[in-house]
Amino acid sequence: MMENILWVAVALMVTSSIVPKKHAIRNLIGGLGWGFFSIHWAYQPLHYLENNDYANIVLTFTVAAFCLILAYSMVKEYLKEPRYTGLSTDVSTNVTDMTTRATAIGALFYFPFAQINTLNVWIISEVTNNVMWMLNLLNIPALQESWNTISLNGHVVEIILACTAIESIALFIGLIVSVNAPPKRLVSAFLVSVPVIYGLNIIRDVFVIVANGEQWFGENSFEIAHNVIAKAGSGVALFFIAYAVLKILPELLDLIDGLWKIITEHLHTAVQKITGNH
Repeated sequence: MMENILWVAVALMVTSSIVPKKHAIRNLIGGLGWGFFSIHWAYQPLHYLENNDYANIVLTFTVAAFCLILAYSMVKEYLKEPRYTGLSTDVSTNVTDMTTRATAIGALFYFPFAQINTLNVWIISEVTNNVMWMLNLLNIPALQESWNTISLNGHVVEIILACTAIESIALFIGLIVSVNAPPKRLVSAFLVSVPVIYGLNIIRDVFVIVANGEQWFGENSFEIAHNVIAKAGSGVALFFIAYAVLKILPELLDLIDGLWKIITEHLHTAVQKITGNH
């Protein structure tokens, strides 16, 4: 059921991205796509509750709320109702168009790995092999128990799709490809993001395996290493990678600024309605 909702969302976003701008229906299609996408993300915390991964629970709820705001914004654009005091209709439409296009591209890159078993097994196997290569390079006596599990001192870690960094890679690919910029700058942005993310992710997985295998933090070593330290480290790394990409593609700053204005305007309007202030 949820897989169908996901593919409907992606199909609607792709359709919205290819419909000519002169047709207002593209905003309605995109809005529906964001609406279905919000349902998908609102369902994800159920998976993370099993692993006590509260950081991702908060993140997925935030993404779901963000999707709802964009869905509402695009439907309002379709209805041609005035919304913003500081953002023109043309600018807001360009922002939602670019965001929808970037999300469609990122989703088309990511979700085949998440939903097609052959691709899922392939990428997890590749990451597992790369992690084992680095562990051997560091002379760490880890053992590969199966195609996606690695043990150290009897403590086993399973490599899953979330351990491949495919989500972050898809995000940056979507953003980079959606920007209208010279090919040289697009290639530079790709090189400072995607290969770096993949390499740092291998280091992150190695850290978690070693910390868990050596029990650096006691019986909760995996949870602390994976859900706290690795998560924080990934956040810091992505911040600097995003900064480097923005330096190369300053066009993305306009997108971020536009999204910020859309979100804050809707939140301000919601607060006014709740408090009764107009």
